[in-house]
Formats: sequence, structure tokens, C-alpha cells
Amino acid sequence: MSLPVRLSNDQRVLIFAPAGRDSAASRSILSRAGIETLICTGTATVCREVESGAGALLVGEEAATPTATNALSDALALQPSWSDLPILMLTGPGPDSAAATIAAAKLGNVTLLERPVRVVSLVSAVRAALRARQRQYELRDRLSLQTLLAAIVESSDDAIVGKTPEGIILTWNKAAERLFGYRAEEAVGRPITIVIPPDRLDEERRILANIIRGERMTHFETVRMTRDGRRLDVSLTISPIRDTSGRIVGASKVARDISAQKKAEQALREADRRKDEFLAMLAHELRNPLAPIRNSLTLLEIAGQADPTIERVRGILERQVGHMVRLVDDLMEVSRITRGTIELRRERLNLADAIRSALETSEPLIRRAALDAALELPPQALYVDADPVRLTQIISNLLNNAAKYSDRSRRVVLTARGEDGEAVVSVRDFGVGIPADMLERVFDMFAQVPGQGRGGQGGLGIGLTLVRSLVQMHGGSIAATSEGAGKGSTFTFRLPLVEAPARSPARPTRRAARGLSLRVLVVDDNRDAADSMGLVLARAGAEVEVVHDGATALDRVERFHPALVLLDIGMPGMDGYEVARRIRARPALQGIQLVALTGWGQAEDRLRSREAGFDHHLIKPAGIDELCALLPSTRDNAGPRG
Repeated sequence: MSLPVRLSNDQRVLIFAPAGRDSAASRSILSRAGIETLICTGTATVCREVESGAGALLVGEEAATPTATNALSDALALQPSWSDLPILMLTGPGPDSAAATIAAAKLGNVTLLERPVRVVSLVSAVRAALRARQRQYELRDRLSLQTLLAAIVESSDDAIVGKTPEGIILTWNKAAERLFGYRAEEAVGRPITIVIPPDRLDEERRILANIIRGERMTHFETVRMTRDGRRLDVSLTISPIRDTSGRIVGASKVARDISAQKKAEQALREADRRKDEFLAMLAHELRNPLAPIRNSLTLLEIAGQADPTIERVRGILERQVGHMVRLVDDLMEVSRITRGTIELRRERLNLADAIRSALETSEPLIRRAALDAALELPPQALYVDADPVRLTQIISNLLNNAAKYSDRSRRVVLTARGEDGEAVVSVRDFGVGIPADMLERVFDMFAQVPGQGRGGQGGLGIGLTLVRSLVQMHGGSIAATSEGAGKGSTFTFRLPLVEAPARSPARPTRRAARGLSLRVLVVDDNRDAADSMGLVLARAGAEVEVVHDGATALDRVERFHPALVLLDIGMPGMDGYEVARRIRARPALQGIQLVALTGWGQAEDRLRSREAGFDHHLIKPAGIDELCALLPSTRDNAGPRG
């Protein structure tokens, strides 16, 4: 903290002598020595100027009349306690006069200089007086600073406490009284542990040890206790106090009540938890009806109807189901990212593989928009360290976005190149474009460019949010550019390049959807979902039985001896977790493959299914191809025999 500003009058010397020649001579001598002076011609003037400020007073003995001495004494008595104005009195030769004796007694800090005074002696005496006055000013400044600090401490909304290195309270401000309930006279002299809960005493010992080592603690969040036993959430800043030699003589502690902040944070966490629960429930409720719809569409495809109208209707339904699935998946993905529960499964991969996979994923949407997708890849392979599923998702979302906001029969250009140690991927469309004021916000959740996408398929406005989050999780960056409305847009993301692997890992092949020569038990309380899945599996060659509750499922497992059980989780009565645990508890049924087929897809849901004994966890509406991809060990197995 800065010291108070020095006043301009503080260093001047007031000259009070009745003889004008003495005043002028003294002023001339002192001015040549660089000392500021002011001549006072009367008692009233000198008293007024003393009140205005002075470094010293030079008085002629002749001016020290009883009236003048009394007036000066009264003026000096009005000075603050730190002030003791140095007075230099020029006296005549010989014994001290009565006037000089009375003045010295009444005015206090008086030095007598006998005439004739040598110039050097006069200048030296005045400078000594100014130095003494300077020390008084320093005392004044320290007192002012202490007063200011004391006022700040007392008026602070934070509790400010001083304590010894042993933890004995030395000071206790008004805010400490309000916060902890102890008056200052009750707290000072007692150990600081009066406000520390018994289960936090070890914490205080560590704090004192840190203070003794000279360490400062800032924004340390903990719990303290009031006089009436209430526990408070507080944030502490604790600093060592040192004396002039640098020795630690105590500690200052600033305590701020953060109970309201903690309650607000808890309320936010609770709201976030409820939001996640709502999204999970919403996803579950949306996925359940989608499962029988997709199963029925699969049956229509297997039936191979030649009627073009039926094929057209089936295509429309398939696309709309896919759109709904993507919307639900995007909602859950954004929720998982905001909670930090997505774990990337990185591997060194060829960027071109992810690009081709993304094109395959987005192909139905691109084809429906009658767009021409152009692919521009460099001749050399570009390798990145990335999660292949998430990287494909990034590119596919950008392609889907381009398809939604492009006019029919236009182009979408996907390019990749290496640049300055980075893989650079761009998706350019020639559609509605992005206004300049939206470029910074286009990646924000639920942000939408004004106006609808082509065909009203604008989505929820979370696809680009998901893209940005996934790119950043990979250590990359993404940006959008556009020349404006109606002029298309380009989305470009960058990822660090890595060295090519020694050899590319072999990709697992998917199993065909037909020729499933195995027994399958389908268990789901949603009859449409269960029956339609049973029909799909039967048409694919499996021997299938369908039940709709957990108790019946356990009985049928013993009689039917399936190789595979497709088991819904959220069933009334005995849920899927309990059914799985009971199956795993029976030694004769250990060879059965258990697959959760459910609308619950959160990380905790997958963890619970593993703990219950499931081999796999599929999210509705899973198709027959997804199911077959999980069956390396069951295709030729008729199941356990009791």
C-alpha cells in the first residue's frame, strides 16, 4: 500500500522576525542553501502558516513577545499528536533573556542560536531541524497507514483474524464477530481452534506448520464452526506476518463465507444431474418405440417386396428412423462430453480410412439431397493419433451438416492435406452460407443459422457443438468460414500428424446377417420390440423364443437352452440386471452369451450391465448386423445342455 502524498508546505521554513533586515538576510542565506522559506510579518500570519504546514520555524528573539508566544503556543497545541515543530530562536549575546526563557518553556522544541550566527551554523541547524521534522512526517505516515489499515480491516466484509505462530488469536475484526458469533473480547487471547471443528484439527496443525515455514495459502476451501455449533463453508487466505528483521511473528487469516456459493454449486450439480437423468429417460423412451420400427423395416427388406411403392415407403421410414437415432445419440453425446465421461480410445490410424468410413455413414443423407460428394486426398498417407469411431463421427457430422444446408444437385467437397505438422480436413458446401455475426457462435449448443435447412431437417443445433468438443479432446482445433448468406461455408479442423505405424492393424470383418444357426431367447416387456426382433432373428435362420418378463425368462432358459439371450434391462418386476445375475449364478448356464438390448446407454448403465454378467451392451434400435458382429462364439453353438 502506498504512503500518503507529501504536502508542498511540509519542507518550508517560516521566518518570523520583527526586523525586516534580519528576515531578508535569513531568507537569502537559506535560499542559497536550497531551503524554501516564507517570511511572516505578524503573529496572526505566523500562526496561520503554522497551521498550513511547516518544516521549521525561525524566530527572532525580539518577536517572542508574551502575546506572540501565547498565540504560537495555542497554535502548536492544535497540531496532531505526532507533530513537534522544531523552532530555532535567534537570541542576543550574553545571558538568556526573559523572553527567550519563557518561549523555550512554553513552545517546547526550541533551539537557541546566539547572534552573531555563522552562515554555516545557521544552515546546519536548519537542516538538522528539517531532518527531525522529516522523521515526524514518517511517523505521521505510519500512523495514517495503520489507521487506514485498521479502518479497512474493521469495515471489511471478510473475517480478518491475526494469530500467533502457536495459533493464539491476537486480533478479531467486526466481520469475524458477525461470521463466527464471538465478540472480539471473547476471542482475543484464545486459541483459533474455537472456530475449527474437531474433525479438522489436524488441518490447522498443517496450516501452522506452513506459516512457520513462511508459506502462504490462498483460497483454501474448508469448514469452520460458529459459536452456536453451525458449520460454515469458508475460503481462507493465510499469510505469515514478519517483523522488521524478517522473523515470522504471526499470521493473518482472511476468511470468506462461501456457504451460498457452495449451495449454488450444489444446486447446479443437482440440476445437471436431473438434466442427465431426464436426457437418459428421454433417450430410453425414444429408443424403445424405434426398436420395433427398425425391426419391421428389416423384415420388409428381407421379404424383398418388388412393389416400388412399398420400397419407397420403406426407404422413407428407414431414413426417418436413422434421423431420429442420430438426434438421440447427439443429445446423449453432448451430455457425456459436458460431464467429461467420454473416454477416447486412441490408435495410430490413416486419416483416409476415417474419411471413407464417414462418407459411407453420411452417404444416405448425401444421396437423398442429390449432392455430388467430391473427395480430394493427398497421394501420401496422413496418420493421426485418434479414436477411429470419434474421428469418423467428426467428419460424418460435418458432411451431414453440409448436406442439410446445401441446395439440391450441388457439390460438397471434402479435402485433406498435410500442413506444418498437422492434418487439415475441410468440408466445403455451396449452400445457404453463414452470416458474419454467426461465425463465432455456430459451434455453440443449440445455435442455428437463421432460416431452416433444406427440407426442414435443421436438427437440434448440437451436431457442431459435438464436433468442436471431440476435435478439442483430440488436441486439435476447428474453424468455420463463409463469404456470407447464400455463398456456402467451409468447416476446417486440424489434428497433429504422427509417424506411420510399423504396419496397419487388421480390421475385424462383420458377419453376415443370415445363416444364424443358433438358439436365441428374446426377453423384453415391450411386446412389439420383442416380437419384431424375434421375427427378424427367425428370418435370419435362428431358432427363437420370445418372452416378456424376467421370471418367465429364467424358466425358459432352463428349458430352451439358448446360446444367446437378448435381454432388455428396464423391465418391471425382475429387471434385466437381476435376470443376468441369476443366470450367471447357475453353473449349468455358464456358456450362454448375454447381450443387453436396451434404451439405457449411459456409461453407468454399461458398467452395471458388465457387473451383472452381460457379455455385450447394445443400444436400441440395434439392427441384425450389429448383433451378428458380436457373435464370434455363438453361431455354431446350440447352447448349454442341462
